[in-house]
Amino acid sequence: MAGQGRRGAARVAVVTGGSAGIGLATAQLLAQRGWSVAILARGADRLAEAEALLAREGGRVLAIPADVADDAAVEAAADRIEQELGPIRAWINNAMTTIVGPAERITPEEYRSVTGATYLGTVHGTLAALRRMKPRDRGVIVQVSSGLAIRAAPMQAPYCAAKFAVSGFTDSLRAELIHADSHVALSVVYLPAVNTPQFGWTRTRTGRGQRAPDPVFDPRLCAEAIHHAIEHPTREVWVGRTSLMMAAAQALLPSYADRKAAESLDDMVQDGPVPDRRGNLDGPVPGPARIDGDARARAKTTRSEFWTSRERDALVLGVAGAALLGTALAARALRGPLRLLGRV
Repeated sequence: MAGQGRRGAARVAVVTGGSAGIGLATAQLLAQRGWSVAILARGADRLAEAEALLAREGGRVLAIPADVADDAAVEAAADRIEQELGPIRAWINNAMTTIVGPAERITPEEYRSVTGATYLGTVHGTLAALRRMKPRDRGVIVQVSSGLAIRAAPMQAPYCAAKFAVSGFTDSLRAELIHADSHVALSVVYLPAVNTPQFGWTRTRTGRGQRAPDPVFDPRLCAEAIHHAIEHPTREVWVGRTSLMMAAAQALLPSYADRKAAESLDDMVQDGPVPDRRGNLDGPVPGPARIDGDARARAKTTRSEFWTSRERDALVLGVAGAALLGTALAARALRGPLRLLGRV
């Protein structure tokens, strides 16, 4: 029976921002893999359409209109999900909002709005999940993050700051869970530019439209990476070559990364001129429940271009081991000539 685990209990997943884009792609993949799925988002009409789409996959679906910036609404949604679907096994924090514009032209209220949805929404979802998972000592929480949480980009100061905050919150919480010997897992999935409707919903203050910079990836690749993080919990997952390159550049050559980020500005706002757009910062914008944005012709169709921190750690250990072995062999090779020199 769809939605049932190995012992007959429902495997229940919650996806915030689940009515479109990456959230909808993830909810659809989970439904296809036999999970019962709850989706949270602000727009009731789009949620209802997404619920009908997911129901066609054959599993149990629950759509709840909720603003993740409202902690009471998230807590009430978690209660309802457990009552109607069963114990939550996976919680995916995907909801976000952003604004594109120079940092000094973004108002304090707009900074608060982006922080409320993108950072505090993740905190609220995580805490609601933890209150239920910790007593059972099982479950997975996935933070859907961005390469911009590793290497910030111009014109998106509120969003980048919120995603950096998510990383700090998650690392702190992970240490607490390790100290408590908890089996609740925390994963962060870093995403590249993805072809979602979000690029048409973003508030802009540049006089030009926003476009996804190349390379652009299919939302279904992100869904596969998130599903992998649920089934095989790992500390971090990097999706797409650009996320991996951003992490490497920031770690090894941060000044170079600064210059490359500055150069990327033209790629981010090539479309236009267009009037400034209010976007979805204060509320949902009308539109269908769809996964793909308008850059489908440019989107990479790969479903497997992601790497985990386990693979990174294995690579680092392998390189370190090879270096140590090379040093030992070199020292051994030099030992004989050095002895001869000592006799001269």
